[in-house]
This record gives sequence, structure tokens and C-alpha cells, in this order.
Amino acid sequence: MTDSDKAANLLGQIPKSGKKGPAPVHLWNPPFCGDLDMRIARDGRWYYMGTPIGRPAMVQLFSSVIRRDGDDYFLVTPVEKVGIQVEDAPFVAVRLEVEGQGEGQLLRFVTNVEDEVEAGPEHPLRFEIDPQTQEPAPYVHVRANLDALIHRNVFYQLVDLAVPCQINDEDWLGVWSGGKFFPIGRQ
Repeated sequence: MTDSDKAANLLGQIPKSGKKGPAPVHLWNPPFCGDLDMRIARDGRWYYMGTPIGRPAMVQLFSSVIRRDGDDYFLVTPVEKVGIQVEDAPFVAVRLEVEGQGEGQLLRFVTNVEDEVEAGPEHPLRFEIDPQTQEPAPYVHVRANLDALIHRNVFYQLVDLAVPCQINDEDWLGVWSGGKFFPIGRQ
């Protein structure tokens, strides 16, 4: 079966639903059908056979059936599972909405595929140092083992919101959301 056949077959298998949001891919355990020449770049762009997927609705549809098992990413339907490549994270947080301030602050992130998540205990923020660039690589947990890389402009907004907090007798700068403090870096 060619990659084009796999992609067409996969599209036909994605359940149609009137509700918005991801499919229950964690409940599906179909057989592995091979790898698809599909890639999600670090900037959140989706590519099929080396060509950008220009239709946002198609990207949203594919993003609703993505699953991560270990270090591997798959598009999953009730009847088949195909491997795809993800350069960093499958989503990019492109917008930040802030409600309140201090310990009562709530940070809501919107991804490049229109998923919305409120940072807190169920959707934690984490900040890593990119081993290649030595720059901060911030992430927010979106769902079931899937994260969004926080876009640089959104990260700058987080840094502007940073406040000091002491953790284990050390001074940190970080942000509050959903009643939880997320350290960005030592003060």
C-alpha cells in the first residue's frame, strides 16, 4: 500500500463526530500498519510526503487522532495505527490568556490546532534547556502523554508574569496557575 493509499484510508477511518476535541485513541488498540511519510516540524507545521499540509481542518482532524506510545508517535483509528515523525512536540502553544494574578492566577494556552488547556495540576508546565541551542524549551501538557512547545512570544509573556517563590530553601522565579507554582529558573 502506498503512502497516499494509507493516508486516504486513514482519513476514511477517523470517526465522524459532532463534538469538538480529540478522539478516544487511548481506548483503541488496532494493528500497526506501517509508517506514513508524515512529519510535524518543531514549529508545529505538518508535512505529508515533504509538502506542508495547507488545510487547517485536515491538520486539526489528524491532530485529534495522534497518540504517543513511549518515544513514538502514531495516528490511530479504531482499525489501524500508522507511525509519524514528530521533531519536538506535536503541538505549539501560540496564545496565552491570563485571568487573575498571584496564587489565584489562571493561565490558559491555545495551541496551533485550537486545543485549549488551563495550566495546573492536570496540565503542568515544564521548562527544559534545549541541548542543541542551550535556550529554554518550555512546554505545557495538553493530553495523554502529549505536550505543546510554548512559542517564544508566549514564553516571553510567561517571563513577564514571573514572580519569586522559595522552593526547598532556594529562590526561584516562576508562574502560578491553577493553584500551582511552576518554576522557570533560579533567581
